[in-house]
Amino acid sequence: MANYDKDFIKTAPSPVLLEVTQLDTGSAVALVGHPIHVMMVHFPVAFVFALLGIDLIYWWSGDDFWVRVGLWTAGVAFWTGVAASIVGTIELLAVRGIRLLEASWSHAVAAMTLVAIAGANWGLRLAYPESILPHGLTLSCMAAVMVGFAGWHGGNLVFHHGVGVLIEPKS
Repeated sequence: MANYDKDFIKTAPSPVLLEVTQLDTGSAVALVGHPIHVMMVHFPVAFVFALLGIDLIYWWSGDDFWVRVGLWTAGVAFWTGVAASIVGTIELLAVRGIRLLEASWSHAVAAMTLVAIAGANWGLRLAYPESILPHGLTLSCMAAVMVGFAGWHGGNLVFHHGVGVLIEPKS
């Protein structure tokens, strides 16, 4: 447990701050105190939503240019998701306070499902580009929904449980 000022713990203004001070939920994989997983998840999220937009544009226009753009976007979404998942798994397994939270496991399952869908979407585009409509578009929609689930659980970890939040008592 981190060394916190006892007066700060007694006067913690919210249940989240009280929980953070009782359980070690700090980041084990951080850069200058900032959790790397939190920095990395923005990339797969952005590419998953970009891919959905690309698929809709392809459906509307029929221009094969969007097939190539979608292939690259799907690959980047998958590989950045794999990288963020590796760091997130290290966090989950390395920090006992994170491991004890049910929301951590829900987030992990949702995120791994998202990575699996992104991988299937990329694989479909590599092997069967003619199947982007309707299968690739369907996978893109499923991935966007899974981003919502994984993101909600991730936000729950940060905002309700204080995971990865640095708190210093006021001097």
